[in-house]
Amino acid sequence: MNQPNQHFTKSVFAKKETEQAETQEQPKSIQHKPMGPVNSKITNSYKELKKTLHSKLLSELDMGKITEDINKESTKQQIINLIETLLQEEGVPLGTNDRKQLIEELIDDILGLGPIEPLLRDPAVNDILVNGPKTVYAERKGVLEKTNIVFDDESHLMRVITRITSSVGRRVDESSPMVDARLQDGSRVNAIVLPLSIDGAALSIRKFSEKKFILDDLVKFGAITQPICDMLKLCVLCRMNIIVSGGTGSGKTTFLNALSRYIPDNERVVTIEDAAELQLQREHVVRLETRPPNLEGKGEVTQRDLVKNALRMRPERIILGEIRSGEALDLLQAMNTGHDGSMGTLHANTARDAFSRLETMCLMSGIDLPQKAIREQIASAVSLICQLNRFSDGSRRVTQIAEVTGMENGVITTQDVVTFEQKGMDENGKVKGIFKPSGVRPIFSKKIEAMGYKLPAEMFNMNF
Repeated sequence: MNQPNQHFTKSVFAKKETEQAETQEQPKSIQHKPMGPVNSKITNSYKELKKTLHSKLLSELDMGKITEDINKESTKQQIINLIETLLQEEGVPLGTNDRKQLIEELIDDILGLGPIEPLLRDPAVNDILVNGPKTVYAERKGVLEKTNIVFDDESHLMRVITRITSSVGRRVDESSPMVDARLQDGSRVNAIVLPLSIDGAALSIRKFSEKKFILDDLVKFGAITQPICDMLKLCVLCRMNIIVSGGTGSGKTTFLNALSRYIPDNERVVTIEDAAELQLQREHVVRLETRPPNLEGKGEVTQRDLVKNALRMRPERIILGEIRSGEALDLLQAMNTGHDGSMGTLHANTARDAFSRLETMCLMSGIDLPQKAIREQIASAVSLICQLNRFSDGSRRVTQIAEVTGMENGVITTQDVVTFEQKGMDENGKVKGIFKPSGVRPIFSKKIEAMGYKLPAEMFNMNF
């Protein structure tokens, strides 16, 4: 048996060689059943054995050095060696499958996020929803299903949540029971714990694909058509101000990331988010993230604060990961003062609802502005609203692209460029439908042509 590398251990086991050499008769291994006790230190359950080994691992390992180490495979092998040594010293007989499973679970607890680590590694999983320690759901390809994954108990789940939040400088406890955070890959995390979550801590993880999608990929998925794709590329290139709206899980962030691919490389972009999730496909990006208040209730930095600061950073474009409150007014001001091509996302069911939400969030800024003034700001700043929807089969599509044409009698006027019309379901339960252009040439086409480009003629073909 290889001994663990002492680089990651606070101490070596204090047993003498003579003690290590002492052996006892090993009973035959039993697979898929709790192991019987070999001595008074080991209980008769797999769960208790795992707890015992986990506790000893934490006492032996220097977690600070493990966190800093960049060679994960080397670290993993050294921890496996340590687990093997612990098992040998405990004298617990385990079958091959039980032994392998125990080592994998301990590795996930030490280096990863415990029982949900296999779901994080599964590229087919989009969302992970933990409703207390004994209930875990996962979404695969838009369909939510219950898994057989469980945590040992509430404290086990809380250790995982604390590991996530502490890695990004945030905290969650009874005094601050709600938190937004992120994983190292940018996946979105929300946690709410006791006493607010009555049946145990609730953890929600929105995973982001390692692959960086572009608009052409969305054409392959059926989310948009090629003419729409070509039009959107030109809209980004020609510095249109775009708002991406949609419901929860409709793909707003993915769509915004795809749009960012077509921002020219010589332009400086500043992103602002509550929890950094955007993965813009370009080099010159300054990423800003809000900060919650400390234990004394001080030090909070909001999105409004960051937008105001971003204006002093010489950005060509400002991108808000999600517009939630009074920062909406500051973004509109930026769009109207030389930061053309700025973008953001917000929650709304339709493009018209998006305007209503923008108006409401501007009022949340605390600045007493008349309704007409706010609507004029919106009409002047926003060029396009891209509405996304998630359908019953789990698919996501751009269902409406609306152009803002101005104001009339105190109302923001728009015209649809293209809409998606659902035509029912096929024999496999998949949504059928067609994209229908309005047939009207959008006003922004003049700006595109003035910059030397031309909209695809198919955009105005009523049959595509």
